[in-house]
Amino acid sequence: MVRRLRFTGTDSKVDGCPALHTDEGTGEIIVQGTPVTDPEDLAQLRHFGAGEAAVAVPRELLVNWGPKEMERVPELVDRATFRRLFETFEHTAWRLETRRGYASDRQDPDFQAFLANGSSPCDPDEPWFVTIKAQTDAGKTVGRVRVADAPPTTEQLFLLDYARHNAAFGEDIRYLWREDAERAGLPAEDFWIFDSRLVALLHFDDEDNLLDIELITEPAEVVRYAMVRDAAMHHAVPRDQFAAQVATVE
Repeated sequence: MVRRLRFTGTDSKVDGCPALHTDEGTGEIIVQGTPVTDPEDLAQLRHFGAGEAAVAVPRELLVNWGPKEMERVPELVDRATFRRLFETFEHTAWRLETRRGYASDRQDPDFQAFLANGSSPCDPDEPWFVTIKAQTDAGKTVGRVRVADAPPTTEQLFLLDYARHNAAFGEDIRYLWREDAERAGLPAEDFWIFDSRLVALLHFDDEDNLLDIELITEPAEVVRYAMVRDAAMHHAVPRDQFAAQVATVE
């Protein structure tokens, strides 16, 4: 069976070697480095079995990117604690959205209005808009990249229309076709990252309901999500440009 490998990190300053990957199925760590092939070197290795391979990597790779716990225990927070993160972040709040729809959107009266007339209304006094406007007026940055299917789902079209309201209150919302997201190696995860130091990973069920919110502060994991953010921002396009692309595929 083909392994499902997730890039963990590298200390390389030029190319991609050495590096660590995690097997998401077994939890095993795959070490990528320079093969040790000299017979005299191999002869010094203890418990070196037939069919095994040895590689040399800098010590810093394992210190900086190796797992710190046998098994990470998720730190889950309630919705109120999660909402406070948007009031207390200092510089940036950014989200990756990868699902084909969200149950919360389907339950929103604005979604029903969109289904009825193709346009979503906006209430400027909605708490989310009030909070985001206060933060962006203070010079802070709030942004998202949304991954969309080709053609987009109804829920994705609703969010594409609603994004004009988000933009009016200071959010920078960009889009990426799913095919391009997969080519760029973006994970199928939904998360917010705050100030490049704290990640809120959003867990959903098969019906697109938000189940729980997991906070991640382990530096190596936070850096991985920051790398995902950078890759997504590199490949994504602004909302209006994407809306023009959607018009050609509908």
